[in-house]
Amino acid sequence: MNIKARDCRSAWRHMTKICAQRPVRNFTQVLDMSDYLIETELFPEPVLVAYSAYNMELAVSENQARLMNARRGGAQGDYREGMRRKIDNVVDCLTKFPASKRAVIAICNAPMAEHGSDEDAKCMREIHLYLDDDGRLSGTALFRAQAASLFPKNIHMIGSIMREIANRLPQKPVLGTLFYVATVLVSDRS
Repeated sequence: MNIKARDCRSAWRHMTKICAQRPVRNFTQVLDMSDYLIETELFPEPVLVAYSAYNMELAVSENQARLMNARRGGAQGDYREGMRRKIDNVVDCLTKFPASKRAVIAICNAPMAEHGSDEDAKCMREIHLYLDDDGRLSGTALFRAQAASLFPKNIHMIGSIMREIANRLPQKPVLGTLFYVATVLVSDRS
């Protein structure tokens, strides 16, 4: 696929613009993951770092925990369950089998997600990771839904996960691209 990758900040601006009036179905874009920091009023860097650490099951200070609230994602944006094991599994997979198609982080629901439950209806569904033809760590992220206002938090978490995995792989790859898919793109959670 020879689609030019967008930097994350310009991708966020584009997303914000196109869904301002109505939802956009089956939204895709290719992102350059070399810089995944997008600071906004809702998500200044300390908040992004806190949420990424929380969702990666890393230690979060009391001050960082105070930065988290329902407006910034709530239960739908809580991806931490089992994340350390999932990251370890991807590192092990790509270390032993660099060409593998099985380096996947799945965000599990209950056996059947109840449509009325925010906790069951996680927005991010899977991240598929691989070493691309240029030896970079690249991937695909699948979202059930994406609020453009929350994209800075989600892309920071995905970038942080990719950065940790890259740092733990023997070849220490740089970050490549992310093929990003959202079934529905909306302006905000409301």
